Amino acid sequence: MKTVYLSLGSNLGNRERLLQSAIDHLHAPDLRIRRLSSVYETEPVDMGGQRWFLNLVAEAETDLFPMQLLARIQKIEFQLGRRRTPVKGARPIDIDILFYGSTLMDRDRLTIPHPRAHERRFVLLPMVELAPDLRHPALRLTMRELLANVAGQTARPVAFALRLPGYSTSTRELNPP
Repeated sequence: MKTVYLSLGSNLGNRERLLQSAIDHLHAPDLRIRRLSSVYETEPVDMGGQRWFLNLVAEAETDLFPMQLLARIQKIEFQLGRRRTPVKGARPIDIDILFYGSTLMDRDRLTIPHPRAHERRFVLLPMVELAPDLRHPALRLTMRELLANVAGQTARPVAFALRLPGYSTSTRELNPP
């Protein structure tokens, strides 16, 4: 089993419902969501003039290989209404693989760690909540150190909390059996 960190974001439609749906769809026997960060409302980074995002990070364990995980994520995004045009435009759901264990990978369709994770407050704030001392496998800096190097980029916590699959009430952590 590999520990993976996934970034989830939404800025179209019912953002809260879409994020919850994505978490519910992701959780499966071969991809177990273990913990969720707080949810943050963040201004768009690459393209202005659109609604702010709700973002969070999920920590999971998986048996899937990276390309299998990517295929699963892209299928879920499509099921929840994601279309890839315009590039960097508003989207109902966006799921990125941030880290896959200590894997370093650079392929046409997938780069791990995510190539811009270390530059984005909306990724680093929730990562610091879940794994402040996790070292970026390429940069060798902790999430806490990377966050200290990011300036600007407004991100504010919101009161909305997601429910982990299998729980009837809001919770952010699932203890392994």
